[in-house]
Amino acid sequence: MLSSLLGIFSSDIAIDLGTANTLVYVKGRDIVLDEPSVVAYSVRNGRKVVHAVGTDARMMLGRTPDNIDAIRPMKDGVIADFEAAEAMISYFIRKVHNRSYFVNPKVVICVPSGATPVEKRAIYESAVRAGANEVYLIQEPMAAALGAGLPINEPAGSMVVDIGGGTTEVAVLSLDGIVYSRSVRVGGDKMDEDIVNYVRRATDLLIGEMSAEKIKKEIGSATMPGKDEGMTVKIKGRDLINGVPCEISVSEAMIAESLAETVQQIVGAVKNALESTPPELAADIVDKGIMLTGGGALLRNLDVELRDRTGLPVFIADEPLGCVVRGSGIVVESLNKWKGVLSRGA
Repeated sequence: MLSSLLGIFSSDIAIDLGTANTLVYVKGRDIVLDEPSVVAYSVRNGRKVVHAVGTDARMMLGRTPDNIDAIRPMKDGVIADFEAAEAMISYFIRKVHNRSYFVNPKVVICVPSGATPVEKRAIYESAVRAGANEVYLIQEPMAAALGAGLPINEPAGSMVVDIGGGTTEVAVLSLDGIVYSRSVRVGGDKMDEDIVNYVRRATDLLIGEMSAEKIKKEIGSATMPGKDEGMTVKIKGRDLINGVPCEISVSEAMIAESLAETVQQIVGAVKNALESTPPELAADIVDKGIMLTGGGALLRNLDVELRDRTGLPVFIADEPLGCVVRGSGIVVESLNKWKGVLSRGA
């Protein structure tokens, strides 16, 4: 009875500390938090005072007065603002635990495969200062593959492409290890930036990143529409010529054109991985195909574009947004079993 209660109230957690969103998995409870990686703060006497974190802070992006700043502490999958990142991690840890039984948790936290030792150490130390008892790091493609249900323990090649907010992780795995990995610093945020820049050049309308993300989700596509301009959506912004707010329509073809360069970078990373994969594992991938995870996997027709450019089967995970944190959760549930895929900071 006691052991079952300890299992229920275990504080061990997994964190997918993403550039765009942070997801938290609590041992025995599944995914319990999914909020934007945003912190709003003011500076008083040289110190940052946090006003909001997560969803509430995201609503402040581009809307704050001079004395409050809303920022994303993560950039390209690693920490860009240490103090804000620590405050965000601490807030999320407290939020997912009831204070009555909160104890300092063991934390498994994801890092891009291309993160430098300094970047890994920064994530490790931020989690420790935020209240974690023990911190373990896991590479994102390993977590994504586990969360997508790929048979990475077998002596056969499995390929995963995890497209997050700040990075795209491409990896080939076999026998519980990463045989090849590459991290390119393009993802959902770069797509939003592409849309902002294209709309400004093509229409003289300045839009914000939240508007760009909305356009991407509604009519974004990795390929040009088959007929005419495809779907259209109305967007609001500031007319750069007249300086007043206005509303225009943009088409699916326009957005596909704006995303073409970033899509090409993702395709290029996949092709480079295939060229660098040992022949026997490459043969396995021909049979098993490529698994797409992460929010970027939801870009319309990205799987079609990759299939056409590589000639291989391409699949989208059942829950691409949650694959990384769910894979990390599998590790949290059996830490001793998966110690071989973890590190303790650089």
